Amino acid sequence: MDNFLNAIEQRCSRRKYLPMAIEASDVETLQAFISELNDKKNIKMRLILDNGDAFNGFRKSYGMFSGVRNYIALIGDKTDALALEKLGYFGERLVLQATMLGLGTCWVGGTFDRTSYPFELSKGESVVCAITVGNVLPERSVKEKLIYTITHRKSKTMEQMVISDEPVPEWFLAGIQSVQKAPSAVNRQPVMFTYKGGIVTASVKDIMGEGFALDLGIAKLHFEFGVGGGTWVFGNGAEFTRRVQDV
Repeated sequence: MDNFLNAIEQRCSRRKYLPMAIEASDVETLQAFISELNDKKNIKMRLILDNGDAFNGFRKSYGMFSGVRNYIALIGDKTDALALEKLGYFGERLVLQATMLGLGTCWVGGTFDRTSYPFELSKGESVVCAITVGNVLPERSVKEKLIYTITHRKSKTMEQMVISDEPVPEWFLAGIQSVQKAPSAVNRQPVMFTYKGGIVTASVKDIMGEGFALDLGIAKLHFEFGVGGGTWVFGNGAEFTRRVQDV
């Protein structure tokens, strides 16, 4: 758990990647993690290596990325109403795993070519987003910092993310602090956390809005790590069961 909390503190979106390949041992770790999630969590992700066709050229990435050679394609199934939320939850878990390996990552919703991926989709499937991954310099480039300044909104306060008419416990606040560090599209942070009578739920106002379900899954994972563990039910407005801490 501490490793994931450290990764939450370290993670930031990276858009400029170095040309060297990802270490074979790191590829093996990522691929094993993806295979386990695909097999056990009823989701579908694909690790694409040494193929940046979906990001090459200004027309595809609008100049927002450079040097992308590796990415993870997150594939949604139209028959699964919870697919996007699950991809957000488990995709962010994969992002944190990559961070622990010392790799840079970035969630990408629109600035890539969805027709250039080197694999076939089944009927009802679509590539809903991607996560770039690769080697990066220790510090963000000037261009990366500029893009961050342009696209990043000021983070919401804890009060703006919580609905409760009663005092909330410290563990709940710790979870919200972790959510404040979660990525979301242009940092809009649409997820609200409700505490009522000891019951925690998470929801977004418009679950069908662009990317909101992904943001919901990402925020749920960060809250879970922030409070020290527990179990979420997937779904908008669903409950969280906190893991009882050992005394």
